[in-house]
Amino acid sequence: MLGMFFLIALVNGVLTSKIRKQERLTRDRESRTYSLFELTKGLSQAAGLKEVIKVAMQDVKKYLKVDAFFILQDGNGSLKHKQNHNPEIVLSKEDCNVATWAYKNLQKAGKFTDSHNESDFTFFPLTGTSINPGVAAVKLPLWFTGYKELQWNTYLSQISSAIEREFLDEQAKRAQILDESDRLYKTLFNTISHELRIPVATIMGASDSLLNTSHDADVQRELSHEIYKASERLNRLIENLLNMSRLESGLITPRIDWCDVHDLVNRVIDNLQTELATFNLIVIIPEKMPLVQLDFGLMETVLHNLVYNACQYAARDTNLRIKINYDKGNFVLQVMDRGPGFPKKSLPFVFNKFYRVEGSIAGGTGLGLSIVKGFVEAQKGIISVENRNNGGARFTIKIPSETPEIENMT
Repeated sequence: MLGMFFLIALVNGVLTSKIRKQERLTRDRESRTYSLFELTKGLSQAAGLKEVIKVAMQDVKKYLKVDAFFILQDGNGSLKHKQNHNPEIVLSKEDCNVATWAYKNLQKAGKFTDSHNESDFTFFPLTGTSINPGVAAVKLPLWFTGYKELQWNTYLSQISSAIEREFLDEQAKRAQILDESDRLYKTLFNTISHELRIPVATIMGASDSLLNTSHDADVQRELSHEIYKASERLNRLIENLLNMSRLESGLITPRIDWCDVHDLVNRVIDNLQTELATFNLIVIIPEKMPLVQLDFGLMETVLHNLVYNACQYAARDTNLRIKINYDKGNFVLQVMDRGPGFPKKSLPFVFNKFYRVEGSIAGGTGLGLSIVKGFVEAQKGIISVENRNNGGARFTIKIPSETPEIENMT
């Protein structure tokens, strides 16, 4: 009986040990599966390369208990050793050479490997289907054992795929930007070439006539006027290009000061006397219109471009209306005409660079309205455009502005 009980206890102990071992293996397998799920989930939700690297480093630290960092390529097949995403770790020149060797040969290298094992780090190549993003480096006290090595290799595969995805996205964006830049360059070149040719030809022709032919005073005055008009057109083109360059480079710094809107309107009207001569200009400004805080120079360009644009497209002897008021903390400016307006499909693109409505009159670079939008937004304002019920277009600008204390007191 004693022997039988001993045998039963022994068998029971062995079976219990096996069950516990199986349970432990099952839990380890579930833990590894869960960690892989968390890594995959985090990488799929990461937005951008930095976020992918951050998720990868955090999960490797959490589930494998090792510190990892990544050295990525520069897009031309060379590692950027200075792009270390773990600033606490500094690689020596020898370690950088080992990392480059692992990247070029697509083999692990460094400590615990057969290649360059004098390094304190172990470098693993990140391999992708289209490009190889770089290498992963870890500082291991002991080599991965058992399932940990399989788990690490799976991690590497997932991380490589995620980084490769971000690389390909960046390449696609760069290609799109280059394509767009090339298209804009061709558009700009063709447009400017056309715009320059006309006034230059006018200036050359009138100057040649003045120099080589005798004319009476009236003809000389007319030729001089033609030269002046062509020079104005050239100057306007150059100013638009310079303003667009300032907007693109972010060099627009508004100089906000108190402004009298009457001075603003009068300045623009004086500059556009010739263009406005054939229109019925109506200016509506309240008698008690307060001073407003604006950049006078920027707003002069804005109003000049809007009125000049209206003169180009509206029919002669029609009304052009400039309406200004102050409403609920905003300076409000409206420019209205009785021209053809804009096709509905064109309204969302009116303020885009180089955009021209199909079938519009020849001339112009398509920069005027985009400059207007940029100058208004530089003053924290908004601009919108809409077609009027009986024909024509209405541009509305709203810019936040305080009023002088004397106005508030009254």
